[in-house]
Amino acid sequence: MPINPDATGSVGQPAEFSWTSKDSLLYAMGVGAGVSDPTGFELEFTTENSNDVTQRALPTQVVVMGGGSTPGFGDFNPVHLLHAEQAITLHQPVPAAGTAVATGRVGPIYDKGKAALVYLETDVADVDGNPIWNTRSGLFIGGEGGWGGDRGPATEWHLPDRDADHVVAYPTRPDQALLYRLNGDRNPLHSDPTFAAAAGFDKPILHGLCTYGFTGRALLHALCDSDPARFGSMGGRFKSPVVPGETLEVHAWEEDGRVMFQTRVGDRVVFDNGVMTRS
Repeated sequence: MPINPDATGSVGQPAEFSWTSKDSLLYAMGVGAGVSDPTGFELEFTTENSNDVTQRALPTQVVVMGGGSTPGFGDFNPVHLLHAEQAITLHQPVPAAGTAVATGRVGPIYDKGKAALVYLETDVADVDGNPIWNTRSGLFIGGEGGWGGDRGPATEWHLPDRDADHVVAYPTRPDQALLYRLNGDRNPLHSDPTFAAAAGFDKPILHGLCTYGFTGRALLHALCDSDPARFGSMGGRFKSPVVPGETLEVHAWEEDGRVMFQTRVGDRVVFDNGVMTRS
């Protein structure tokens, strides 16, 4: 069957999962931590046994952990699926290692005419039921719209008419995608030149969630004093692909109690409609 709008609100079975110190170290390295200064201020994210340093996890690590069991929402050709949006909310700092329970559900499903926009949401709590984080992913599925459903709310997002309050530039490595894929996303689009060419790219592209992680790292250091406990939420839209080796520039504006941000490669916007809150 095609996309099923009635799947909205369906909840999957809770699923317990665990992650280790090594998982957190690998994620941090995958989003560039420690590259500019291997023995400097990011040691708490890149080592577990440095003197007087307690290991911590980067807030955006939650996007690669504990998806839970999400109910089905219809059948579609996965070739037409695009990861369009990503948001996270942190209720407490993510431990560097731990066990938690994830519950997935199907969020709103919108009819965009020639496509469907499906939101998948996950709530994660510790084994005692205390919330740790939530994630929300927006999937744009081409060829699956047109059933006459709700198009969804209009998005009101405008950058302030001034220079950014913070600009952080992080170069990505030519092998960045090969490192990031070790977190679990083995899609050959990010590693196989033949597969990438068939998809219309000159070479393998960087994972969108890797760009997301670099962006979150920049916001953490520039706006939260590098303290994950101050990182509240972060969301936005993927705009265009990044090629490993390109430099990401995160532009952030502090506006009315929240942070608006945009990630660019030169003049090209790669992550847009960004909003962050601090705890």
